[in-house]
Amino acid sequence: MRIATWNVNSVKARLPTVLAWLEAATPDVVCMQEIKCQDEKFPREAFESLGYNVQVHGQKSYNGVALLSKYPVSDIRRGLPGTDTSGVEADFEQARYIEALIEAPRPVRVGGLYLPNGNPIGTEKFAYKLSWMDRLHAHARNLLAQEEAFVLCGDYNVIPTPDDAKTPSAWVNDALFQPQSRAAFRALKHLGLSEAGELGRQPPGTFTFWDYQAGAWQRDNGIRIDFHLLSPQAADRFQGIETHRDARDMDKPSDHVPVVVELED
Repeated sequence: MRIATWNVNSVKARLPTVLAWLEAATPDVVCMQEIKCQDEKFPREAFESLGYNVQVHGQKSYNGVALLSKYPVSDIRRGLPGTDTSGVEADFEQARYIEALIEAPRPVRVGGLYLPNGNPIGTEKFAYKLSWMDRLHAHARNLLAQEEAFVLCGDYNVIPTPDDAKTPSAWVNDALFQPQSRAAFRALKHLGLSEAGELGRQPPGTFTFWDYQAGAWQRDNGIRIDFHLLSPQAADRFQGIETHRDARDMDKPSDHVPVVVELED
């Protein structure tokens, strides 16, 4: 089973590019972030024509996540459980999480997430980022208690280590590289989750995001912020990981590229 994550940076603006990549790469499951449209505006027919079941948790103009699967899906969740720092239940004001059980011959639960950016530091946006990460930690802990294969993948908006940036010094005042953000990401892993890039021994410099500005792509001035975290039962099935850098050279590319993990069937 091939599970992809991709921040597409507007599914409608980049639909031909996304469809072309899907046809070439043929992943079984796809978690998309930043679809930037409401559920009813999502171009589901285009993806259904490629054989995907489509689940969407959208939002007008911002955020939004989708989950595509060539297998049937069940037990669908939209939004993380818990409350944010203001006490608001779940995160339906910001559509950032979707989850389903993928009913393959060997089922796997997949959660697709778009973690808050958190900039600027010292504002309610950074507090919301850390609160959201706390809720993700609690949800992952509850999933682990079920002792099933699951994958939490998406745009984590965290640069975990200096090796995950071409120019770490450029990010020292950014929410993605703050000690609190990095510590929260480590805490997720310390629950017992495995990061697929580490399992696949991807080398430093395996970036997943390049800004549109200042020739970042041409100079390979990237960062790695898109990850798959695997439960022990999923890690036992890990076969490999691919970062599709070629997608950044496609027509009208996203500033992120797809990352695909393969699990044993």
